[in-house]
Amino acid sequence: MARAGGAAAEAGAGGEQAWSEEVNRANKEALSAWARETGIRLVQVNGQRKFGGPPPGWTGTLPPEGSEVFIGRLPQDLYENQLIPLFQTVGRLYEFRLMMTFSGLNRGFAYAKYTNRRSAQKAIALNGFEIQPGHPIVVCRSTEKCELSIDGLAPSVKKRPLLQLLCELTAGVTSISLYPSPFQKDRQVAEVKYVSHWAAAMAKKVLVEGTLCLYGDQIKVKWVKRNTKQEFHNSVQAFPEPSSCSAKDSRSQGDHQVSLAVSHALKYLNVQCEERRLGSPVFLTKCIQRKPDGWLQYWYQVVIPNYPTPFSGLIWIKQDHSVVEDHEKAKNAIALQLLKVLGCPMM
Repeated sequence: MARAGGAAAEAGAGGEQAWSEEVNRANKEALSAWARETGIRLVQVNGQRKFGGPPPGWTGTLPPEGSEVFIGRLPQDLYENQLIPLFQTVGRLYEFRLMMTFSGLNRGFAYAKYTNRRSAQKAIALNGFEIQPGHPIVVCRSTEKCELSIDGLAPSVKKRPLLQLLCELTAGVTSISLYPSPFQKDRQVAEVKYVSHWAAAMAKKVLVEGTLCLYGDQIKVKWVKRNTKQEFHNSVQAFPEPSSCSAKDSRSQGDHQVSLAVSHALKYLNVQCEERRLGSPVFLTKCIQRKPDGWLQYWYQVVIPNYPTPFSGLIWIKQDHSVVEDHEKAKNAIALQLLKVLGCPMM
């Protein structure tokens, strides 16, 4: 069991954080002792710490929808050594995710996913439980949202190029629809569906970091709610049925332009860093997963010498057997994300 910032946690392959040693030291040490005693393995990645997903020894299928609960109003000095045993009393946990701050405190909420719906229903009975004297927690069914809205797109934006760009920037896109925006005049809104709540949450994190523009337009990225979803579908639909990210349709001229922009992102990032006197970015990439359909997952870390913090995370690219090496494709896709975070003008 590796230690990170005093908390027992194994550094994940991407987006790892080192929690501050000084904040809440006693409870972090208690967490470390509990993890050693129980053999519980915690992985910290992308602003959260996770157990399971799947848990050790799991051989079954993914839990059905409705197996996850949301846990709120947590005192920020609490950790998994007090939370996981409590939520294990009602059923077997498939996954437990505690949202974390950079100081090493929790962000006040967590998600517990069980192996079945019945256990999740039992967990709701813990709503109002005083985890500390005077601190009743909230426990309710998780909505497990899988859809994002991207509002503020120009009328000229087409579905197929946008679909490809989102597949380059985020993982797990399953479909996309474009509608006239109910919220902004002469703008479009995209309804983007992801394979899971986790994939959608990670996509939202990527898309809202920094000053993000798509095709030169400032955009707003939000969860799709039931009422806003109805507004989309009540508006005049400007495009046909959603197309799958894995569809093998021929590329339009717009697709080619998007691919061209992605392929030049690394050079453009170097130019921007040079103009801002940040120094040349240093990339470290590693392919950690290959899918039978040709999708490759890369872990990356990028150090820009005069930027205060390094960048790290996970990204998916599509292997297409072109003359461009997979690592170079990954670097270009990563560079495109960094350009957004740095607030650089679009190519």
